[in-house]
Amino acid sequence: MQNDKIVVGLDIGTTKICALVGRKNEFGKLEILGMGKAVSEGVVRGIVSNIDKTVDAIKKAIRQAEEQSGINIGVVNVGIAGQHIKSLQHNGSITRQVSDDEITLEDVNRLTNDMYRLVTPPGSEIIHVMPQEYKVDYEEGIVDPVGMSGVRLEGNFHIITAQSNAINNINKCVSRAGLEVEQMILEPLASSMSVLSDEEKEAGVALVDIGGGTTDLAIFKDNIIRHTAVLPFGGNIITSDIKQGCMVMQNQAEQLKVKFGRAIADEASENEIVSIPGLRDRTPKEISLKNLAYIIEARMEEIVELVYAEIVRSGYANSLAGGIVITGGGAQLQNLVQLVEYITGMDTRIGYPNEHLGRSKIDAVKGPMYATSVGLVLAGYYPLDQRIERRSEVPEQVYNKVTEPKSTSTSSTSSSGGLLQKLKGFLSDDID
Repeated sequence: MQNDKIVVGLDIGTTKICALVGRKNEFGKLEILGMGKAVSEGVVRGIVSNIDKTVDAIKKAIRQAEEQSGINIGVVNVGIAGQHIKSLQHNGSITRQVSDDEITLEDVNRLTNDMYRLVTPPGSEIIHVMPQEYKVDYEEGIVDPVGMSGVRLEGNFHIITAQSNAINNINKCVSRAGLEVEQMILEPLASSMSVLSDEEKEAGVALVDIGGGTTDLAIFKDNIIRHTAVLPFGGNIITSDIKQGCMVMQNQAEQLKVKFGRAIADEASENEIVSIPGLRDRTPKEISLKNLAYIIEARMEEIVELVYAEIVRSGYANSLAGGIVITGGGAQLQNLVQLVEYITGMDTRIGYPNEHLGRSKIDAVKGPMYATSVGLVLAGYYPLDQRIERRSEVPEQVYNKVTEPKSTSTSSTSSSGGLLQKLKGFLSDDID
């Protein structure tokens, strides 16, 4: 039964590594059974830079999640991000033998799988292939060609690539932590599963995930992802600006940003002062919240302008009736919605993963900083949600449990096709 499925999401971020254990209840909502967190010291701008530190942090997060949930974790869904992520549009086609026969799901899957054979730049791999629309015998604008008659089947695809070294390093870290990768998912795609509604995706919406090291962008229109991008700026660069501008320690700068930071300086009071403990034998340092806000506003304006320029470059700036949805840890900054609306002129809201969450003892996961982690868990159910009526056509491996209770064995074997084959199977489900 679907309610028995237990899925684990592992978010390897720049500031934190988070493991979430979840399962769906009888109402189709996600219940978080356990959560583990660890400080991420081996990841820079979404890319693993120190294997040993990252492995230790993964083990710590997994151990906490196991203790809280009572589940022995063996397989995880892992997110991937970083400036090395690239996207492109490509058109492919196949010629069928008999025009009288209906186009089958196998034909569509064959066309999708052909996209993985594209020649990519040296050192990069295709991680996602997402159909945009199809043509059947030159008839355009077809969303689902299954059941139609035709000889030539064409498709326009949104293809996402990542550096092979980045993929290998994530796999190595997860493997050394005693785990297996079930699916590797682009983090903005995972975030979109947890914070965007179907209505927003249909109307057109830009998801902006402000993390510690990067800001991820995903644009949806007509329920199809149209554009993705990763910008090499996030919350950490704001902390660095505060550290230099206010002459304080790194941890003090982070606390100032989280507790007192504002994205619009005019909203800060000129008379409010925060006292920061000085170094040994030195007097406390007084920080004006007005000056703090000026530092934050300058950097946030730059990030938002880069995001808006990317939205304009995608060609969908005038087609997003759903506006902008901001999520990630950086979304918690006060007055950020007003700043984004002022710069872009688009309706903006903060994205919380509450819609898909059921009752849970862990209230922290309802915050925007856990949108990616919740999305990675939801991604484990995505093939089930989309293809439950076609179960007989889906390989049985898709329905295997990701985790087992501690009282049972946790032996789990990856399919012979490896990670690439799993991604193909996962993304083939998107077609429906």
